[in-house]
Amino acid sequence: MKQKIVLIGASTGGPGHLKKILSAMNQDFSMSIVIAQHMNSTFIPSFINQFRSELHIPVHAIDSLLELKASEIYICATNSKLKKHSYTLHVEPIANLETPYNPSVDTLFLSAVELCKEYNILAILLTGIGQDGALGLSELEKNGATCIAESEESAIVFGMPKRAVEINPAIQAQPLHDIIRTIKAFGES
Repeated sequence: MKQKIVLIGASTGGPGHLKKILSAMNQDFSMSIVIAQHMNSTFIPSFINQFRSELHIPVHAIDSLLELKASEIYICATNSKLKKHSYTLHVEPIANLETPYNPSVDTLFLSAVELCKEYNILAILLTGIGQDGALGLSELEKNGATCIAESEESAIVFGMPKRAVEINPAIQAQPLHDIIRTIKAFGES
């Protein structure tokens, strides 16, 4: 069976939405969750520590090369990418990559495009201003990943997910409560 990876990108309004998603996960979910949340690097450690204290699931900061394990959560501390090393999948920070947003959702999503045939990938673009993540989500969808953009119904700012659906109408739009159901079903299938 293919290893399951959930990629989530978010910006404005994301922390509250992520809290709802992650607190709904069962402890025995069988997937790795990798999150790129736009945030000033000064605040990322406390953001990660909050999840560590509230969840009964291992939560890791991506501040070095880490092997992705099922039933664990990985949060980008800076721009990060997925990379296959030998027979295992890792996530690692990218040193000295300047992007308009920290961390860049497109950088994370685009790094997973070449992995779509070997891994079962669910990619989700949540609320946020601008268009970061829209291109990456579209490319993932074209390469066989299941892709969801948060719908206007629940998005606090319908910028990033709106742009994703505009450039690729094959991307599903779902409100947050359906996104949570989709992630849970993905982890159980």
